[in-house]
Amino acid sequence: MDKKDKVSFVIPCYASAHTIEGVVAEVNETMKKYGKYEWEFVLINDSSPDNTYEVIKGLCEKSDNITGIDLSRNFGQHSALMAGFNNVSGDIVLCLDDDGQTPGTEVYKILDKMKEGYDVVYARYGNKQHSAFRNFGSKVNSIMSEILLDKPKDLFISSFFGVRRYLVDNMIKYNHAFPYVIGLVLRSTKNIANVDVEHRARLEGNSGYSLKKLIGLWMNGFTAFSVKPLRMATFFGVLMAFIGFAYAIFLVIRKLIYPENILLGWSSNMSAILVIGGLILFMLGIIGEYIGRIYICMNNAPQFIIKEMVGSGSKAESESED
Repeated sequence: MDKKDKVSFVIPCYASAHTIEGVVAEVNETMKKYGKYEWEFVLINDSSPDNTYEVIKGLCEKSDNITGIDLSRNFGQHSALMAGFNNVSGDIVLCLDDDGQTPGTEVYKILDKMKEGYDVVYARYGNKQHSAFRNFGSKVNSIMSEILLDKPKDLFISSFFGVRRYLVDNMIKYNHAFPYVIGLVLRSTKNIANVDVEHRARLEGNSGYSLKKLIGLWMNGFTAFSVKPLRMATFFGVLMAFIGFAYAIFLVIRKLIYPENILLGWSSNMSAILVIGGLILFMLGIIGEYIGRIYICMNNAPQFIIKEMVGSGSKAESESED
């Protein structure tokens, strides 16, 4: 009998003490019916404020195919994913949410699509059940990914996706402090597809993404995987210099033709100074963001720190990863 391929389900967990058991049970039931793969779970507790890790440890005690990872502090979803990627053993890695919005009953759709030869398959939602704020953030993220990361326009990016193991092995070689999984995927392969799945309402609670966290996530992706913001700063700088030079020539010519009609206005001067000064500070801010991140990476700030691991894939407790 041929050995079955193995799927590793990586699930970052935050404040999901009341939902993660249901998600795991749903995936287990679906995979048993599907019957084509072996599977494991890697559950990463991203320093939840509730007893999520205690629930994860309970699941590990009941099942021999679950690994629980407890991070020392809240590092964010993408760092939690990287912690999971470093501890998988499957041929395919499939990531989903801990709140039940990404349906465990439809993981087979992603797996079937990957059989067509794709390296990565993202779930595409016909009717997203996120809040208006999250939908707006996702739309902005999609547009900026197209501009700065060369994401194909028709590609839908979501947190529910499958990726082949060889790509995961390449992605974990990225050891800098600001991981952005979408950027790592897009720089590794263009053999990506979408598959339509249902998107459900959250079983409980609210999204952990605030405006501050969304902006931080965007900055991670666009400064770690693109120099286009710097090029845009250069473009605007050159544009403003050209406009200033052209306006200076215009004033000289006008002064020569109509010397008595030139009135210098305080308001117009201040407006020009404020606009140009604001643009300069904005460009310096972009440059400073890059320099700050370079400095942090040079200091070997970790993507995540594992406080404890339990379950079948546990290697060591109190282990750090960079």
